[in-house]
Amino acid sequence: MTNGTYRLGCDIGGTFTDFVLVNNETGEFQINKCLTTPGDPSDAVEQGIRELLEQAPGFMPKIDEIIHGTTLVINAIIERKGAKTGLITTKGFRDVLELGREMRYDAYAIFAEYPLPLVPRSLRYEVSERITSDGRVIRALEAKDVQKVLSELLES
Repeated sequence: MTNGTYRLGCDIGGTFTDFVLVNNETGEFQINKCLTTPGDPSDAVEQGIRELLEQAPGFMPKIDEIIHGTTLVINAIIERKGAKTGLITTKGFRDVLELGREMRYDAYAIFAEYPLPLVPRSLRYEVSERITSDGRVIRALEAKDVQKVLSELLES
């Protein structure tokens, strides 16, 4: 820690935004919870900090550390409410999302239904490039290839 007196923790969840303010010198802490504002999550952060200022006036200039966490991204993925997403990948790897090698729910269920990929095949594009697992370039990425694929992706 530096010469600050407080640490502020903030966790933006799907329903609530939670706060904890810890006084590094005394160990005392304040907590707060407010509704998350989905349209602009920073609104809930500002509201929660204003409410903490009522409990511990003057702490803002004495903050040593701010710790931030959120589940908004994982919630958007699970609920499939995120933005329309495209993927640019190495040639030959376009269908890796559908192969689903990372986990089998039941290895012997040959008719098991798996979730659809987060990026539909029509929005997955390939570029010719290749690197090894240790980062050596086998085939360099060409800027013109990326520009071509980006143009196609933006048109879709």
